[in-house]
Amino acid sequence: MNTAEKRVEPHSNAVDTEVRFLREYIARLEASREADWLGKLEQRKLDELAFHNKSRATYEQRETLPQDVYEQLHGNKKFYATTKLSNDYLTNWVRTHSAGRIVLDYACGNGGVTRKAAQAGAALAMGMDISDVSVANARRLAAEEGLGNAVFFQGDCEKTGLPDNSVDVILCSGMLHHLDLSYAFPEMRRILKPGGVCIAGEALDYNPAIKLYRMRTPHMRTEWEKAHILSYKDLNFASRFFEVREVRHWHLFSILGVKAPSLLPVLNALDAQMLRLPGIKLMSWIFTFELRKPV
Repeated sequence: MNTAEKRVEPHSNAVDTEVRFLREYIARLEASREADWLGKLEQRKLDELAFHNKSRATYEQRETLPQDVYEQLHGNKKFYATTKLSNDYLTNWVRTHSAGRIVLDYACGNGGVTRKAAQAGAALAMGMDISDVSVANARRLAAEEGLGNAVFFQGDCEKTGLPDNSVDVILCSGMLHHLDLSYAFPEMRRILKPGGVCIAGEALDYNPAIKLYRMRTPHMRTEWEKAHILSYKDLNFASRFFEVREVRHWHLFSILGVKAPSLLPVLNALDAQMLRLPGIKLMSWIFTFELRKPV
C-alpha cells in the first residue's frame, strides 16, 4: 500500500461536498478579513500572539541559540520527554476518531496534531491558530509531508468564524488554558455537529510542587496562561455545554523520569496504580477528557 492509500479513507459524496464547502469558506474568510483585524483583538490575545510567535520562532532556532537563552525560553520542554503514556493515548484517540471526518485542531501550534489527523484519513483536517508564525510553520510541514487534506489558517479560537454544526471532531492539545472558557466553550459547542466530540489534554492546577515551578518560571508563559490552568471547576463549567466523559489522570511519579530516564517504565507503572486513587489523582500533572455535544 502506498503512502497516499494509507492517508486517505473512502468517504461519502456528502462529506466531499462538506469538504469543498469548508475549503471555500475558509478561503473567503481569510480574503474578507478586515485589514485592521489584529488591531481589534483584545490585549490578552495580542499578548498570546506575540508570545507564541516568539516561542515558535526561537524553538525553530534551537540549534543556533546560546544554551542559556534556549533554556530560559524552553527549559520546560525537557519534562515532556516523560509524557509518552498520555501522548500515546491522545495519538491513538486521534487516529481512531479522525478517519473520514471533519476535524478541527483548535489552536494548532505548528500543526503536529492536525497532521496526525490528516495522516489518519481525516476528510479534512483544519488547523487554526492566532499565531501567524505557527500557521506558516504548519503549512510548510504539511506540504513537506504531502498532506493535501490538511488546511491551516490564522484566527481567534473564541470567535472562529466557522459555520454552525460544521465540525465532527475538535482536538484541544494543551491549549484551553490560553482561552477565556466562557467564550471558548460556547463557540466549540456552536461549531460541533450534534454528537460531535472534543478531546482535550491539559495541565491540572492542584499539585503544589508544579504550581511552585510555574511561579518560578514566569517567562515561559503569558500572564493569562499563568492564571488559568484548568481544574475540576472548569470541568463543571464545561458540563453546562457538553457531556463530560473519560476523565483520566497522567504523570505524577513519571515526572521524576526527567532525571532518571531508565526508571521511567517503573515510574509509569507506579502512576498507573496511584493515579486511580481519589485525592492522589488530583496531584497529577496532566488530565485528559472528552466533551461531547448532545444529539
